[in-house]
Amino acid sequence: MADFVAVAREDELKPAQMKRVVVAGKRLLLCNSAGTHYCVDEMCSHEDYSLYLGCIKDGKIKCSLHGSYFDLTTGQPTCEPADSPIRTYPVKVEAGQVWVQA
Repeated sequence: MADFVAVAREDELKPAQMKRVVVAGKRLLLCNSAGTHYCVDEMCSHEDYSLYLGCIKDGKIKCSLHGSYFDLTTGQPTCEPADSPIRTYPVKVEAGQVWVQA
């Protein structure tokens, strides 16, 4: 199992902000939704388009290309046109740092 890697300070992202990170060679997004940190694949599962260009709202991330939303906890799409989930990754906050396991 992969180790956790520190990717940000605990206070670095305000709610509704995200940050691109690379962990174990994977392009990921660290997201803050209402004070909780999540980590998901950067690219939309529907089209090869960065979710970084979208927004975070109500525990979901929106792809700005076609408007699909994905649940940040499960990665499941919550509306069309996307029908495949994005991958989610374990996140923990310790010692003032946000850690991701990929």
